[in-house]
Amino acid sequence: MDLCLQKEISPRVRTAFLRRLSSDTRGTELLEFAMVLPVVVMLLMGMVWMGRAVSVYQALGRAAREGARVALAPTCATCGDSNNYGAAVTAVNNALTAASLNAANGTVNVNPVPPLDPSDPANFQVNGVQVIITYPVQLNIPFTPQNLTTITLTSIVTMRQEF
Repeated sequence: MDLCLQKEISPRVRTAFLRRLSSDTRGTELLEFAMVLPVVVMLLMGMVWMGRAVSVYQALGRAAREGARVALAPTCATCGDSNNYGAAVTAVNNALTAASLNAANGTVNVNPVPPLDPSDPANFQVNGVQVIITYPVQLNIPFTPQNLTTITLTSIVTMRQEF
């Protein structure tokens, strides 16, 4: 005699079970939370890292302005200094370090700006400097294609000085 250990479920019991299962709402909040949590985490992390990028961009602007101010400072005529570009790069690196940024990661270029009108007398010509800073920032935004993407921020400041 073949004994079956499984008991056959009648169609009436099966439909009652499926009806009760489809109308039961237990656990739906947990399922919804599990589906929404990665999106919320991605948005929060994106806001944090984009805020960090804006903070770095503002620090680059401050450092570039500081470098331009130092580059335009009067030089010692008897010392043989023709410009303060080396001091400007040092000032930019110090400003980046003060903003908790690694100054070695950034590149600093200090370029002279030609006079607006070369035909003007020497004491009326306006000269200046342009300070360009580029700095890489790595974004760590999970669940997105931008995760571990490095963006390069650039800040350009041009200051003029009248003699």
